[in-house]
Amino acid sequence: MSERQGWPYWHVDAFADRPFAGNQAAVVIVEDWPSDDTMRDVAAENMFAETAFLKRDESGEADWELRWFTPTSEVQMCGHATLASGHAVLGEAERVRFRTRAAGVLEVAREGEGYGLSLPSSRVEEQAMPDLVAALGVDAPCFDVVEGVEQTTIVLLTDEAAVRAIEPDMDALGQIDRMAICTAPGTSTDVVSRVFVPAWGVPEDPVTGSAHSVLTPFWCDRLGRESFTAFQASARGGHLTCRREGDRAILSGNCVTIAEGRFYPRG
Repeated sequence: MSERQGWPYWHVDAFADRPFAGNQAAVVIVEDWPSDDTMRDVAAENMFAETAFLKRDESGEADWELRWFTPTSEVQMCGHATLASGHAVLGEAERVRFRTRAAGVLEVAREGEGYGLSLPSSRVEEQAMPDLVAALGVDAPCFDVVEGVEQTTIVLLTDEAAVRAIEPDMDALGQIDRMAICTAPGTSTDVVSRVFVPAWGVPEDPVTGSAHSVLTPFWCDRLGRESFTAFQASARGGHLTCRREGDRAILSGNCVTIAEGRFYPRG
């Protein structure tokens, strides 16, 4: 599986039950880690929110090592590309484990016709963030992650209409090195959200697993129960079921393979 032979590659729509919905991810398998520059180049070529790179894990702790790149940078955790990776490599197995550099060991397991993704949950505290709400064009309380997914803020709005109406100043938001999760109670689902990360090369993310790992304990506390349905109201849209199990957030959803082949980084 050299660069000359090409790297196995999948294009997967995650948190989707049909093609061209949910969030696109590329999954690429390598024998040895390429340079960071090469992985960024591959991610930029794909132009998806995330490209997941997998390498067989030799530590015995997991099945695969996993890293994620946006078109501009490596990220600490990505949920939808982890779900897509599980979809790509599970085969006949019931579950697969991924060892990551910053998020520990993550697991994808079969759940009926779809999958359950286990991510570490996060703890937030209310904090004033005037630059962020100004860039979003809203007047709403902010809850910043103090333990878990770093550089991430929940912005709590009144209702779904307010979430759908957001028109951020992307230039201003791009100067703020954070993931902004705008959320409210939903109409056809318990919770609705939109997620903006222009500083990381993703102006609006279609469906964000890491954001829902933050939203899971946040909304479980507010709803007074341990699970809820969620919809990310991007142009593509995506449905999830979120539940809290101790210090883990379990995100359930489907995946669809759009294309499969080989990636040739050296031509």
